[in-house]
Amino acid sequence: MDFDKPVTRSGTASYKWDKYGEGVLPLWVADMDFASPPAVVAALQARAEHGVYGYARLPDSLVEAACTHLGERYGWKISPSWIVWLPSVVPGLNLACRAFAAPGEAVMTITPVYPPFLTAPANQGRRLIAVPATVSGGRWRLPLEAMEAAVTADTRVFLLCHPHNPLGRAWSRDEVAAVLDFCRRHELILCSDEIHCDLILDDVAHVPAAAAADDTAGRVVTLMAPSKTFNLPGLNFAFAVVADPELRKRYLRPAAGLFPMPGCFAVAAAEAAYREGGGWLDELLAYLRGNRDLLESFVAEELPRLRLTHVEATYLAWLDVRDAPVADAAGACLHAGLALSAGADFGDPGYLRLNFACTRATLQEALRRLHDALA
Repeated sequence: MDFDKPVTRSGTASYKWDKYGEGVLPLWVADMDFASPPAVVAALQARAEHGVYGYARLPDSLVEAACTHLGERYGWKISPSWIVWLPSVVPGLNLACRAFAAPGEAVMTITPVYPPFLTAPANQGRRLIAVPATVSGGRWRLPLEAMEAAVTADTRVFLLCHPHNPLGRAWSRDEVAAVLDFCRRHELILCSDEIHCDLILDDVAHVPAAAAADDTAGRVVTLMAPSKTFNLPGLNFAFAVVADPELRKRYLRPAAGLFPMPGCFAVAAAEAAYREGGGWLDELLAYLRGNRDLLESFVAEELPRLRLTHVEATYLAWLDVRDAPVADAAGACLHAGLALSAGADFGDPGYLRLNFACTRATLQEALRRLHDALA
């Protein structure tokens, strides 16, 4: 794949590119500027040429492909009966709040974090407990002591972002085990959003939360999707893995009549991605590592007043702009023609999130504009 080849996205009803208009480089919302794997494009073209787009079913071949993907990449063997199909991960987060906590009860998460983690509890009439992550040795850490201090008798759910968006951490087996132990001792259901699990940039392993400790698998709902990995978010396809049948019933009950089944194009794309996208994914990860390394070295050398912790996973960087010489860093970047995500949306206004899943040339121009705005 030639990831340096630009794909024109302006004027395509792109949420990412058409929000700000001409002249602004949008490195904000988390989708990539790369064409999806050729096998996915071919599968969608074949489905479109069929000409009939009726209701779809989930074929056994897709279920097998998803299970095989999890088994081969993570050694996680799941049963097809554990899968709950979802239109995307965000409804899955909201569903966990509604299913496992009563109105007024608490849902805990670690901040800063992907904004739907912060809004899902309130959307469902539940209370949010936000515990800030800590930095030690230039690395983001789980705030285990603060979690113990913040948990209440009516806390029912823990929402974990794993790998973490926007911190770029791939939580280790020991860290995941510590969260599972915390949930076990306080009788919490763990909802683990693992949508970025295939995007590991360092030589570390992603450990699915449900696979980290067998004795607590009955407390875990795992959210997954091919959308971030293979750049398919506009097709609205995701799933939850829930091993325990009673937990699965509880999770599904509030969704009755609300969620549509996946559409025919989503089904075709997901199966092609899981079956034939492995080689493309390996090339993508190599390209993203190059972009990550360019970004980290640029910030260290050219923008010393900014700080950037190492990105182990995802294609998202979390820039510390608290010492930038401007009061509104996001506004200054936009004025310079660069759209980044404001940290306040993630629970910390002292930061910006930068999406580096773009061509190398685009990233280089974005870094020039970042320097103009914040140097």
